[in-house]
Amino acid sequence: MHYAPAHREDNSWAAHFRATLSLGIPLIGAQLAQLGIHTTDVVILGRLGAAHLAAIVLSGQFFFTIFIFGSGFANAVMPMVAQAYGRGDTASVRRAVRMGMWVSILFALAAVPLFYHAEEILLLAGQRPEVAALSGRYLAIAQWGLAPALLFMTLRGLVSAHGRAGIILYLTLLILAVNAVFAYGLVLGRLGMPALGIEGAAIVSAGVNTLSFVLIVAYIQWRPELSRYELFVRFWRPDWPAFREVVHLGLPIGLTVLAETSLFGGASLLMGNIGTLELAAHGIALQLASIAFMIPLGLAQAGTVRVGVAHGRSDGLALVRASWAVVALAAAIAIAGGLLFALMPTRLASVFLDETAADSAAVLAIASPFVVIAGLFQLVDGLQAIAAGLLRGLKDTRVPMILALVSYWPIGFVCAWFFAFPAGFGGIGVWFGFLSGLGAAALLLNWRYYRFARRIVAAHR
Repeated sequence: MHYAPAHREDNSWAAHFRATLSLGIPLIGAQLAQLGIHTTDVVILGRLGAAHLAAIVLSGQFFFTIFIFGSGFANAVMPMVAQAYGRGDTASVRRAVRMGMWVSILFALAAVPLFYHAEEILLLAGQRPEVAALSGRYLAIAQWGLAPALLFMTLRGLVSAHGRAGIILYLTLLILAVNAVFAYGLVLGRLGMPALGIEGAAIVSAGVNTLSFVLIVAYIQWRPELSRYELFVRFWRPDWPAFREVVHLGLPIGLTVLAETSLFGGASLLMGNIGTLELAAHGIALQLASIAFMIPLGLAQAGTVRVGVAHGRSDGLALVRASWAVVALAAAIAIAGGLLFALMPTRLASVFLDETAADSAAVLAIASPFVVIAGLFQLVDGLQAIAAGLLRGLKDTRVPMILALVSYWPIGFVCAWFFAFPAGFGGIGVWFGFLSGLGAAALLLNWRYYRFARRIVAAHR
């Protein structure tokens, strides 16, 4: 069954910038709100002491590593839906979303043993027994939020392709508020709730992830243009070609994102070998960079949808202009953010420090130059993320994965080690390594997109 797609797009530059911003701003906001959920948990658990604080940070990293790999399959649905929507193919939209949900559920089930053995895994990784035990208790409960979190991400692709990204922002903000209230109550025993400690935080985490999935399903069923896909009618019926495509596209995406995430983890280990003050300063600069990265990440998701829809419509001009609009906006924002980091490094870093603490001045002195380099880092990190998003819109994931893996590890990590130790730059050398690796990724992925898109545009003429 087919339906007529939206009218052929207004291909003026102004229209493309407006469309990118209307889709990108809610996605950026949703990314920032999602970051805020974990930050809220860290702040609340920190009131229970250093062991609980360490446990929630460690648990968050454990959960996030598994989630980010599984999100590759959810992210694969976005270009599949966008292209099918662009060509007016209702059946393919439904097939892509359903099989994306199938893969997400199967991935979450496959991850269950990892969560149940989290304490043993963390002990093998050299973590303190008390912290590992607390983390294990948290993850044994929080794991049940993995499947709904991945399902929510899968359904985001359908909603975004229809230009309804605003609801994603509103739902994420609602979840942020619900998480804050119930985590405060169940962790600390406030607002008439029992004090459940770290288990309370895990219950809330699983609960809000489930709530986000339920709410987006309710929204899809409520909107006629979305409910027409009948996603849950005969949901149990497999569609193996679509299933294979989700896996084929999603596995490289998951591995790519996992490789980038692990690069930062590996670099933190290098920084820890340099010194405790350097590691603390590194954490501050990395947190600032992570917040800033939510902007190009949201724009990259918008680029995936915009390019995918244009490709589905066989509209070469729209594809080119949609691409340039995303790249131009990301570059302009990165340059502005980089200038902010360069002009106010000490002030920005001081937000994360208690200035009355004995070692705060020393950490601040180390962190300030890290923050300046993080400003340069924003540009290359943003451009490589945008290129990866645009390539996903064209369903090109395997070659970009190889290019990214080479950039992150043989170039990025090796340069970080070389600049930090043999070259003698210390902590700042690790950030030079970041610039080298992500700069290489930005060049290679953008070149790949230019070559790949040029062939597609020629075919659409």
